[in-house]
Amino acid sequence: MKNLRMKLKRMEKDMSQSELAERVGVTRQTIGMVEAGDYNPTLKLCVDICRELGCTLNDLFWEEDNTHA
Repeated sequence: MKNLRMKLKRMEKDMSQSELAERVGVTRQTIGMVEAGDYNPTLKLCVDICRELGCTLNDLFWEEDNTHA
């Protein structure tokens, strides 16, 4: 599943994939794969991304499941 919330938050901060990648210590390709839903990041990477984007894990990585409401 694509992580559009992460992409939007990064764009709101006027930050490129390369810039975010450098700040969290991964490659630009890794950030691109996380946003595309092709890579399952470690908890540490998730926390580092959230720290850089000024948001919480819930904001970016929690998938809401409305099927059990």
